[in-house]
Amino acid sequence: VQLQASGGGLAQAGDSLTLSCAFSGRTFRNYFGWFRQAPGTEREFVSAIAWSTSNTAYAESVKDRFTISRDNAKNMVYLQMNSLKPEDTAVYYCAARQSTSLIRLHRYWTYWGQGTLVTVSS
Repeated sequence: VQLQASGGGLAQAGDSLTLSCAFSGRTFRNYFGWFRQAPGTEREFVSAIAWSTSNTAYAESVKDRFTISRDNAKNMVYLQMNSLKPEDTAVYYCAARQSTSLIRLHRYWTYWGQGTLVTVSS
């Protein structure tokens, strides 16, 4: 599985951004997810979606503000980010895990795209 993230940029608090992740390769039994990493911190789970069931999961810090979705036909996963806060500033990574179980720890995810930087100013 190969992944490529895009869509990051500069936003102001309260703005919205949409991140996109294009992937190629097998999707059956995969989880696709978004993680983020701010300077000096560990990479943290943001959201994930199960390709076969569309079940979703979110970190508490982004729940009700971010929405993950997928487009089967385009092999894309999106992260709609609303009501952005300065603390959302980070490099965002899309990732894939070939399993039907969701684990939120980044070290259990196998495939990673390059990061895309999101900067939110107050």
